[in-house]
Amino acid sequence: MRGCLWRCIRVLASLIILGFLLRENIAVRVEPQFNTFLSEKKKMIQQIAQEEITSEIKNHSKYFIEMQKSSSSHVLQHATYTVLAGSSLQPKRLLTVGIVSMQRSPRTYLLDTMTSLFQASSEQDLEYMLILVLLSDTDPKWLNQTVANISGLFMPHIESGRLLVVHGLLGGSRAESRNHTSPCGKLYSRQKMSSVLLMNLARNLSEYFLMLGDKVHSAPRFLSDIFWALSAWNQLPWVILDFSSMTISGKVFHTEDLSCLISFLLLFPKDIPTHLLLSEFRLLLSQNVPIRLSPSIFYRMDSNSEFEDTCFPAEQNDDLGRPDNPAATVFTDMISFWHTSPQYAYILNDDYFWALDPIKGNYLLVVLDKPQKVIQIAVETGNNVNKLNLLKHGQLLLGYSPMDYPKRCAQYTLVGPLVRGQLDQMVFYEEDSVKEISCIKLLVTESHDYPIKIMQIKVWTEVKEEEN
Repeated sequence: MRGCLWRCIRVLASLIILGFLLRENIAVRVEPQFNTFLSEKKKMIQQIAQEEITSEIKNHSKYFIEMQKSSSSHVLQHATYTVLAGSSLQPKRLLTVGIVSMQRSPRTYLLDTMTSLFQASSEQDLEYMLILVLLSDTDPKWLNQTVANISGLFMPHIESGRLLVVHGLLGGSRAESRNHTSPCGKLYSRQKMSSVLLMNLARNLSEYFLMLGDKVHSAPRFLSDIFWALSAWNQLPWVILDFSSMTISGKVFHTEDLSCLISFLLLFPKDIPTHLLLSEFRLLLSQNVPIRLSPSIFYRMDSNSEFEDTCFPAEQNDDLGRPDNPAATVFTDMISFWHTSPQYAYILNDDYFWALDPIKGNYLLVVLDKPQKVIQIAVETGNNVNKLNLLKHGQLLLGYSPMDYPKRCAQYTLVGPLVRGQLDQMVFYEEDSVKEISCIKLLVTESHDYPIKIMQIKVWTEVKEEEN
């Protein structure tokens, strides 16, 4: 389990710190009039209010060790599953797409979500993934109608083993519910425990696990985007890859991490929002910043529930407009081809830089005239039409601590690897790190026996408010 047991035991001290951060129950402060609360939903007045979670964390620490020493099946010994459609005997695949669905008012979007998934996938894509749907409602009428609708629309996928629909219930868990002091507490609790049930079921079905909600639209050939990203990140450590700006949907995990994640989630009261715990879990396993790949390939569908929308943070806007490459000078140790200048790779026009047969360790270095806070960065290489002359093996790094002779930076942090010769990624910073960078370094990680074409490096920076 990738050392999950010992890593989790080593971070027990960190859990005490986490307890301090989460000792206040997650609550949404409601205005005296509920209508006012709804009208201000986009402000997402979600905050951490004081409560006694520090002591709960200390009390749960011994349980965490016990959970890790035992199997997840022991932790969830009171979980019950009923297969409603499909076969529970599944061959191991590359990816399990997990969806939790429950009854909603006035309607459920599950069928729309599933339709979008299948329409966005080719026949070849479907051979590598399993759509796993967990229905977590207890209303028999709704369950029967939902299963009938799924069977009527997706019977070919059920018969081919690509779709599995299960009803799950969980009782007797050590994760306790408190009296819901916030209007969102019940919703958080249902989401968290349903997610635990789903992850527990998915632990041995595939190599990777993708979490989706039941109101999600999928971009065409999303599996191809995920596959190439996983291939590029294969030699680099990661815990969660984000393919969406949504709080939970669009996150990919190693399935071998799910047992550890389940035990972690079960430490805390059910009504602590899952997305906050996922962030802490990532930190505890040493992924210090989110890895958000752009553009998003999963989007939330329009919702008719204003109350539900208020309980979850608003999605961040991926569209930052045009890049604003700040003034900089570009250096390289690669051999120029056809007399092109490395500066061409940074200028926002149709020019580009050709490099002749770059070798491992070669670089293209952008040194900014002034330090900037970069919030998104993109790299385009190769020919857009025939995908030739790509930089197939490369990484992008951000540098700080500038040096004058020679022009470069003394320290760098990794943004990520190029995926099929491209990179488009949101940039996040560690809490205490330097947030203004001075260098952007494109590093060749394997030798290429052909010329590469660096089309453009695009940079989006945080706009500083002018002082009055």
